[in-house]
Amino acid sequence: MRVLQVTGSSAGGVGRHAREISALLAAGERALGELPSPDDSPDTVVLAGPAEVVEPLADEPFRGADRVRTAVVDIADRPRPHDLAAVLRLRRLAAGADVVHAHGLRAGALTVAALATLPRRPRLVVTLHNLPVGGPRVRAVAAVLERIVARGADVVLGVSGDLVERMRRRGAREVDRALVPAPVRRPTGAEPAAVRASLGLADGEHLALTVARLAPQKGLGLLLDAAALVAGPAEEARPGRHAASATGWRWVVVGDGPLRAELSTRIRAEDLPVLLAGRRDDVPDLLAAADVVVSTATWEGQPIAVQEALRAGAAIVATDVGGTREVTGDAAVLVPGGDAHAVADAVRTVLADPARREELRTRARARAEELPSPHDVVAQLRRIYAA
Repeated sequence: MRVLQVTGSSAGGVGRHAREISALLAAGERALGELPSPDDSPDTVVLAGPAEVVEPLADEPFRGADRVRTAVVDIADRPRPHDLAAVLRLRRLAAGADVVHAHGLRAGALTVAALATLPRRPRLVVTLHNLPVGGPRVRAVAAVLERIVARGADVVLGVSGDLVERMRRRGAREVDRALVPAPVRRPTGAEPAAVRASLGLADGEHLALTVARLAPQKGLGLLLDAAALVAGPAEEARPGRHAASATGWRWVVVGDGPLRAELSTRIRAEDLPVLLAGRRDDVPDLLAAADVVVSTATWEGQPIAVQEALRAGAAIVATDVGGTREVTGDAAVLVPGGDAHAVADAVRTVLADPARREELRTRARARAEELPSPHDVVAQLRRIYAA
């Protein structure tokens, strides 16, 4: 089968997901560590999108990555004069394909336009990875693009139940839930005490951990509000009153992004017990060492960080938004989105109750066994592609 994967600009995990499934499809069952069946043959895969999204494929550890051909197509996150050139380029690339699979709303809409005039139209699948957010104008444009995708795609996949229902209301002929497993990252085996000490924590001090891109969707202003509530009012305004040595805990945020400077300014101004740790390569070790892992997102599809926390057997507190509940099941404490007091109360309760933490860890490990695997993704896509 000849498959064209199309992705737009991506600051999060969308591009990585497109790169991974491209490699898996190109490698066939061998990529999954299985003996190939008689009817198994690797797909011929082309991955098209912006250079910064498709070119990192060469450095990814995915088996099959070397079999994927890449094509640079400039698909921006908002309308640009070069959109017509992108449509024409996609049309040429799609001319010989059996299936075209686009990732993201704009990539999907441009691909619909590209296929409209082909004499032999390939099957079109579009995966929507995010809920459109923004002001009235942004939402109005998104609604138009959603209708274009709903009418033009043979199958629409959504990463969460709310996206699936949204596209069903838009008139999509076939809608299903996408599978987006977290990449497997192994812990190094570092002792939790050593990991905690590397963050400045002493014996007996608690570690709250958030792994997130420093971007608006991740609700990091809410995180700081909750941190201030957990820390409680200071008896006197003095530097260090919210240090781990004074509060008995520290909230560490792992990740980087456009809000770093703004968050740093507020942390300093309010003397919050929050550490912005930047990008780290030892996330599995951090998750295993944490007393509680917290997600304060305003919306999520199938949050990778939450999946990784489940695999690490972490005690999790998360806002009940988007597809988060679909990922965690009953293995997390879920609180209403946007409610700093609810987040603070849940974090405070989990930190104060070792038995509750252990119960949540047990549930997390059990839930992790139920999460989708790369094998599940390939099986789903091949079924959809061949229908």
